[in-house]
Amino acid sequence: MGSEIFKELYLSKEIRKSIKEMGFREPTEIQVKSIPPILEGKDIIGQAQTGTGKTAAFGIPLMELLDQSNKNTQAMIVCPTRELANQVSEELRKLAKYIPQLKVLPIYGGLSLDSQINTLKMGVQIIVGTPGRIIDHLERQTMPTDDIGIVILDEADEMLNMGFREDIEKILESIPAGRQTLLFSATMPKPILDLTEQYQKDPVHIKVVHKELTVPQVKQYYFEIKDNAKPEALKRLIEAENIKSALVFCNAKKEVDKLLIKLRSRGYPAEALHSDIKQKKREQRMDRFKNEDIGILIATDVAARGIDVDNIEVVFNYDLPQGLETYVHRIGRTARAGRPGLAYTFASSRDLGKLKDIMRITNTEIIKRELPSHRDIERIKENRIADEIRMHIRRGHLDKYDDFVSNIAGDDMNYRQIAAALAKIILKDEK
Repeated sequence: MGSEIFKELYLSKEIRKSIKEMGFREPTEIQVKSIPPILEGKDIIGQAQTGTGKTAAFGIPLMELLDQSNKNTQAMIVCPTRELANQVSEELRKLAKYIPQLKVLPIYGGLSLDSQINTLKMGVQIIVGTPGRIIDHLERQTMPTDDIGIVILDEADEMLNMGFREDIEKILESIPAGRQTLLFSATMPKPILDLTEQYQKDPVHIKVVHKELTVPQVKQYYFEIKDNAKPEALKRLIEAENIKSALVFCNAKKEVDKLLIKLRSRGYPAEALHSDIKQKKREQRMDRFKNEDIGILIATDVAARGIDVDNIEVVFNYDLPQGLETYVHRIGRTARAGRPGLAYTFASSRDLGKLKDIMRITNTEIIKRELPSHRDIERIKENRIADEIRMHIRRGHLDKYDDFVSNIAGDDMNYRQIAAALAKIILKDEK
């Protein structure tokens, strides 16, 4: 089916429009293999890891199969963690962007139960939730299941590892028997096979193995940082390592804009690239980056497609990307012209599992590092200035400046005091 799959499937124009906006050009292997059988109403077992495009593999057919005019819940997606539930509902909302009557609701602990109950009363066709909170609603009878025709278990092996087996069985038993059941799992241990035997009918097996992704010659490091500390972390690393040329990737346009304001307010020569910026402006900014008129380019993945610059010292994953291929693609921007590259990833505690996946699948090491402290940065700057002073002494041609110092020394001051005073002025400016 290849890249024509999205055309061949006779998808509605609304879905085609949102797919295009989300930057899907070529479907991934899991999408090619899963979308047709799901559209035909078959149960499937999809063996696929994170980063293979599986959310869209079930999300696209889901949009086509649901009855938009019926406000009742017709599909339920069960995820192991609130992070994944959030991620999946975000992607489904993007797919449903041009189908305003299609509502998606994430439900998990930590969100107000009352507001979820009210939203459910108003009508929600797709629910994305964690097992515990779904059971809560089922027991309170705040989530009618009569119209649910599709259930999706995402990262099923992870749910079993977390001890959700009984909850999953309870959920599946509370849903009408004629439903379509889709199960996605990176591994297929016996408990998963038992589940499929018990709750699926003639499932189609789909196995997608990550192609060996060759990671370019890039030294990869990560810093464990809370989201709100990221701007300060970026600033410290740029200063500590005297970075002149960096490409900074964010997952969302609004993040790009927020970061641009923060960096500019601190005097950094930065520019932004995302799809809301007109093509002509994007090209001008790219040229300025190539010509080294600006040192920091903050971009989303879609906008960064055309970047081909040899002198990028470091790529920052300010946000960890959703997909593995995207990670590999991003960090490859820095290893150009035979030079080894450098990639820094900012990871919150919830990203650490995904980082482990990246290391396992790409068979590379991403080394943990600590951020430099303020004192480290001061010391680095002092050393940098000391090196510069030594270089000027070696090169000579200091006569003009010697006269200047001699004049000051005439006022009962020694050279050492003058040097200390000049150092104070320089280092104060640096701070």
